[in-house]
Amino acid sequence: MSLGQIASKAGLPRSTVQRITAALVEENFLVADRQGRGLKLGPELTTLAKATQYNIVEHCRLLLTELTQKTGETADLSALRGGGMVFLDQVPGTHRLTTVSRVGEVFPLTSTANGRACLAQMPEAEALALAQAEWSRTGTQGDPDAFLSVLATIRRDGLAYDRDEHSEGISACGFAFRDWNGDLHAISVPVPSSRFLAIKDKIEQALLETSASTHGQF
Repeated sequence: MSLGQIASKAGLPRSTVQRITAALVEENFLVADRQGRGLKLGPELTTLAKATQYNIVEHCRLLLTELTQKTGETADLSALRGGGMVFLDQVPGTHRLTTVSRVGEVFPLTSTANGRACLAQMPEAEALALAQAEWSRTGTQGDPDAFLSVLATIRRDGLAYDRDEHSEGISACGFAFRDWNGDLHAISVPVPSSRFLAIKDKIEQALLETSASTHGQF
């Protein structure tokens, strides 16, 4: 955008905009367009975005550790990015048989506990659009009405589930929350399905306690 366009949008005098943008250019938050068409966002914003992601990982590490201590199971932190759930951090469980996901791995939205939890936090139309886009990509015959009913149950109860739907032999339970910027994240506990029912009540209680604690932190 040109200085004139920015001044018009911001409702500020051009001289004020020039002074502010000059300061932002100096810090690399803005850069001059190479073709001389004004200013555009600079590379320092990427650094700032990465710092924000790091902070959420650092901030939630204690929550994940406490979850693992309460349940003995693996605790995951993931974020909704585009059309998938990206794993940001994980604290492994204490059992010999545990579930492990690679940080940076992308999981689907509609068949995972963390993905469903995040979709349940969104307006129905937006959540359904993401679900249908995923079904289209994967060739899945999804039932919109049934899926919206699942999301309604998650909103009511506060927890989402995946029972062998994403990976055979793995079940999971989780909840979603928004960070300081309004971005959706999820904390989930994946468990080998062979012991999920036996520990389900303990996992649910621990997750609900963790969910309650996030309300005062974000």
